[in-house]
Amino acid sequence: MVSEDALHTPSAKRHRRELWGWLSYAFASEVFVIVSLTLFLPICLEQFARDNGFLLPDKTIPCSANPAPPAGTAGDEEARCVVKFGWGWIDTASFSLYTYSLSVALQALTVISMGGIADRPSHRKPLLFGFAAIGSVSSLCFFLLPSSSPIWPLAGLFAVFANIGFGASIVVLNAYLPHLAASSLPASDYGNFEKLSRATARISSLGIALGYAAGILLLLATVVPVQRAGGSTDALRFAIGGSGAWWALFSLPALVLLPSARASIKVPSLDSSEEREGLLADEAAHVEPVLQAQWNTRREIVDAWKRLGSMLRWKNVRRLRNTFRYLAAWFLLSDGFTTLTSTALLFAKTTLHMPPSSLVLVGVLTPSAGILGALLWPLVQRRLGLSSLRVLLFLVIAASAIPLYGAIGVLAPLGAHWGLRTPAEMYVLAVYFGALYGAFQSYARALYAEIIPPGEEARWYGLFSITDKSSSFLGPLIVGIVADMTGNIRYSFFFLVFMLWVALPVLAGVDIEHGRAEARAWSSDTHPSAEGEIAAQDAD
Repeated sequence: MVSEDALHTPSAKRHRRELWGWLSYAFASEVFVIVSLTLFLPICLEQFARDNGFLLPDKTIPCSANPAPPAGTAGDEEARCVVKFGWGWIDTASFSLYTYSLSVALQALTVISMGGIADRPSHRKPLLFGFAAIGSVSSLCFFLLPSSSPIWPLAGLFAVFANIGFGASIVVLNAYLPHLAASSLPASDYGNFEKLSRATARISSLGIALGYAAGILLLLATVVPVQRAGGSTDALRFAIGGSGAWWALFSLPALVLLPSARASIKVPSLDSSEEREGLLADEAAHVEPVLQAQWNTRREIVDAWKRLGSMLRWKNVRRLRNTFRYLAAWFLLSDGFTTLTSTALLFAKTTLHMPPSSLVLVGVLTPSAGILGALLWPLVQRRLGLSSLRVLLFLVIAASAIPLYGAIGVLAPLGAHWGLRTPAEMYVLAVYFGALYGAFQSYARALYAEIIPPGEEARWYGLFSITDKSSSFLGPLIVGIVADMTGNIRYSFFFLVFMLWVALPVLAGVDIEHGRAEARAWSSDTHPSAEGEIAAQDAD
């Protein structure tokens, strides 16, 4: 425990200031994910395409001239709506999926390229708010672009830049986590990796909870306007623009409170008892040279790709086989869960014909259940004495039941009330998925923390993020292709079941104990001065 006097020291006050700055940006930016990225944006992009599309097979009757069937009628066999894009025709739902796929692919390239720059304290804050500006302004641009405009495809471009801005800014934000976790502990505990990991998880969880709460607040605020407007395209784009306004407004406290490169706080070094001034011991050593040396953006980008290549060398993969096995499972799981979210929403809109006001309710139910699930699953784990890996495996198996249930709907006769053919089923599954997804995110990150080399958390969490972003383009792309080839987005549920089930044996093959030993051996070889501390922790 920290003494009462320690809570009032300049370092403690500075930590609280920086923590509130970090949390305020989480409060600002997560709204874009909950309100726009996972709910209104895919629906709005599909609506933009629908407002400019035509019905098959003649491609002469506007889709807008054919009113949607009543909500709850599963229209698997109704006339398809396609839109001319470039030199070809694509399904209107595919336009949304292809846009998202492109955005996460470019996001992955951006995250990799900026890795070295984000590691420099002198550039971290400008980079964070530069990407925040790109993302929030791109969202605000939806205010200015009606679907009747001849340049309506710009909506896809705005969506791409908004997603890139969000993803890149979050990676930069996460780079502050090691410093915040270290500065929250007394000096005597800084070398304790277990306590440092707990502090990191605690701060991270608080940021997720605040972000979810902010998203729910804005979703509730948009329910009435969207419903009164009948779920029109204008109502949807104004909701997205509203998330951009929230993002920009609540980023201002973070701009003031987050530390700059020269912010000073005493934090004990991992490899010695001496104290250094700066953001982190290992970062502070680089601050002055970076400020003095001639800095080159091109060299930093090239170096970032070289560092990634070095981490992925086969000899390193063999030495840390359990860590990389976990990353392989994460590659599939992160893509599967993300694609399941966007596919389910598009399915609810285009097949179940649920109005936007109903989809907003789905969007509120899912994160609300996510908060509850994140709190309850650790209690279940302790009560049953389960390992974190077993809990994660169970969560994946349970989540795969959702696309499986949607897939068996292919066999359901018309008028059936099972197989995901009614809005009531969608509401139940939204709560069910949220209770699983919140816990899945928490356990996935916590389990990974156990099998990465101590002292290199930021580097390996960067690879964790890159694995997530580089895989997230694949699922929407395949779902879009399936929707175009079959004319029925329901068939994509078979692909999602396959993706989650393929990941299960990979994840089950991870040996956490051996992975922890491999990571510590790696750390001892890479940082010999840390070997004593690691051995001391093993003795404890």
